[in-house]
Amino acid sequence: MIAHITHKNKEFKVNLSKPIDISIPLKNGTDNPNAWYVPPVKMEAVKMGDWVGEVKKGGSVNFFNIYFNPHGHGTHTECVGHISKDKESINDSVKTFFFLSQLISVEPIALKGDSIITKESIEENFDEESEAIIIRTLPNSTEKLNKHYSNTNPPFLQEEAAIYLREKGIKHLLIDLPSVDKEEDGGILAAHHAFWDFPKNTRLDCSITELIFVPSEIKDGNYLLNLTFAPFDNDASPSRPTLYSIL
Repeated sequence: MIAHITHKNKEFKVNLSKPIDISIPLKNGTDNPNAWYVPPVKMEAVKMGDWVGEVKKGGSVNFFNIYFNPHGHGTHTECVGHISKDKESINDSVKTFFFLSQLISVEPIALKGDSIITKESIEENFDEESEAIIIRTLPNSTEKLNKHYSNTNPPFLQEEAAIYLREKGIKHLLIDLPSVDKEEDGGILAAHHAFWDFPKNTRLDCSITELIFVPSEIKDGNYLLNLTFAPFDNDASPSRPTLYSIL
């Protein structure tokens, strides 16, 4: 299915029958990414008296409760409500779902015991036409599909890099890490604040998506991004970002 798209007076084509899913599916148990010291995902059948919501145990249907944290388990998209007293909802913040995007691969640098994604590493690859940016960190490994990040001090985004992306008009930032900020920073959350320009000129319609996974065979470059998420009335929601190659 070929779609013809006009964006900022430029025309391009994408094949909608060949999506590139960069989300990580949520599973029962420990075989998921895990961060922020939360317990594993739990999916369990509802039990009411003698009835159980699991077909293999005699139930008429599968009827499961799911216990998880959007920020701590798997791919999720968040809005400024993540850091504000008003706790804005992602469902109210992002109202359109297709964006011209750029995928870049970046190797964080070591600095004072941390691993940092710098402004310079983004700047040298940046495409001015993009509305969204997808950051794949190097080295890239399938370990990201179920890595447990708590107490590991993962790489994070330099505040200056977040400011740069904001000033370049990037509205949607996607990254394959549990956070754009340092795991333990005393609650400063410098990159979150910088990207959303909170609280001075808060960018309510902008989002951050974390814990994605972009397979190594997917080349850096421009893509059409479909950023979809479950319609939770919450600061963050599980999401399924999908890329389409530009023909």
